[in-house]
Amino acid sequence: MKTDIEIAQESTMLPITEIAAKLGIGENALEPYGRTKAKLDIGALRDLPRKGKLILVTAINPTPAGEGKTTTSVGLSDALNLLGKKVVLALREPSLGPVFGVKGGAAGGGYAQVVPMEDINLHFTGDFHAIGAANNLLSAMLDNHIQQGNALDIDVRKITWKRCLDMNDRQLRSIVCGLGGKVNGVPREDGFDITVASEIMAVLCLSSGLMDLKERLGRMVVAYTRSDKPVTARDLKADGAMTALLKDAIKPNLVQTLEHTPALIHGGPFANIAHGCNSISATDTALKLGDYVVTEAGFGADLGAEKFLDIKCRYGGLVPSAVVVVATVRALKHHGGVAKADLNSENLEALEKGLPNLLQHVGNIREVYGLPCVVAINAFPTDTAAELKLVEDKCRELGVNVALSEVWAKGGAGGRALAEEVLRLCETPSEFRFSYDAADSIENKLNAIAAKIYHADGVDLTPNAKKQLKQLEELGYGGLPICMAKTQYSFSDDAALLGAPKGFRITVRNLKVSAGAGFVVALTGDIMTMPGLPKVPAAEKIDVDENGVISGLF
Repeated sequence: MKTDIEIAQESTMLPITEIAAKLGIGENALEPYGRTKAKLDIGALRDLPRKGKLILVTAINPTPAGEGKTTTSVGLSDALNLLGKKVVLALREPSLGPVFGVKGGAAGGGYAQVVPMEDINLHFTGDFHAIGAANNLLSAMLDNHIQQGNALDIDVRKITWKRCLDMNDRQLRSIVCGLGGKVNGVPREDGFDITVASEIMAVLCLSSGLMDLKERLGRMVVAYTRSDKPVTARDLKADGAMTALLKDAIKPNLVQTLEHTPALIHGGPFANIAHGCNSISATDTALKLGDYVVTEAGFGADLGAEKFLDIKCRYGGLVPSAVVVVATVRALKHHGGVAKADLNSENLEALEKGLPNLLQHVGNIREVYGLPCVVAINAFPTDTAAELKLVEDKCRELGVNVALSEVWAKGGAGGRALAEEVLRLCETPSEFRFSYDAADSIENKLNAIAAKIYHADGVDLTPNAKKQLKQLEELGYGGLPICMAKTQYSFSDDAALLGAPKGFRITVRNLKVSAGAGFVVALTGDIMTMPGLPKVPAAEKIDVDENGVISGLF
């Protein structure tokens, strides 16, 4: 069996100018990065009207290996293309942390991939490096301001801004900096986030253009004074220089699938610690260029889809026409209590026990958000007819159809049934609504998400979180949407509570404002903003030969 990278390397890519021509993109809007990648000048496309229908791909709570959302998204796009539709795929860029860690990249798999997959999964067009540079420039200017006399009266114990690095490096979670004498800065505690957790990543993905980006960067709160007043990037006069570093990074990247469907890949916030969606500028551009736009939100629907619908759609003026909920029989048996070693064996009892996880996600999409959806079963060779029928029967009890997706093995041809159902849903009337009113109090919004989406009994705030909540509302941040930072493996904040648990509460231990992005982050459980590498990192298997050919990427 060929690996993903072998399939990708054997493919024949069209020149990126031909992919652009499919969408009617002229040379004035295209900035090639070699033969097979390009950036799009969104300024040159700004006056085009949106014409496409938006299709969101989300999933059940995943196993550590993921459930194939990206693969399904790519395959669905290719299937729509085969049906003669003008379609554009809009995805996030992969982070180097997972690529070298345990999960792998985010370019799809099998015969449903975006290419050039090695470039996409590694440095790509340098967007993440630009975000890291802008983030760390702000850190340097913050510490320099303190060193040079601290005219803003910043309390070094109340600095909220961290440095960042696009790598899983637990050693950098908590550090002490400024050691070695007066000339080396003011000693203080500090730490690193992974780049995808930087607020600048969220700002880039939620900005409508370069000037909006600059405005949002300036609003970011980096510290508090001794009298508890917020200090922003604009106060430090860092917003202009950061925008200069990001002037190219804000432009969406154009690539293609194995079947030459156009794909915009841009931005990459994690959905468990950020809002988990590709950029508004990429989605907006795709809606102007295609009749159908397939996009994806990270992790399970309780994280990525909730934030896509409650944050991204709110700021981007977006309304999905249909939602695809991806599931695997293997993962549902996992939610039913089956050990990893036994997932390949038929087990209808465990499958039925795990099915409530899927059904709860489906119910949320339909009943909370008012959107039509289809369940896509990402097929594995070990799935039995009886298992597939059980999933189909249970979903149809809710009035939702199930489509078997075989895009990993067959490419677009394996997603035809899914594409046909999606096209039908796109013509179905719906009444999209948010899960909460942004003008409500922070505590009420937290409880709305917990009750409606997680099906929890409520939210408990630690004493520290209560103090932070009071301060944020007094500073005028109470009317912002909520970005929940929570484990992806469970509806709850406990990764071990699988299926569709009941009788639990969500504990919020920390609240902080991302004023530039425009949301309040609520940290729950033991979620971390700097992951670590596993015992055997994927990086150990990656190599390159004398011709520059990469192997072992997956």
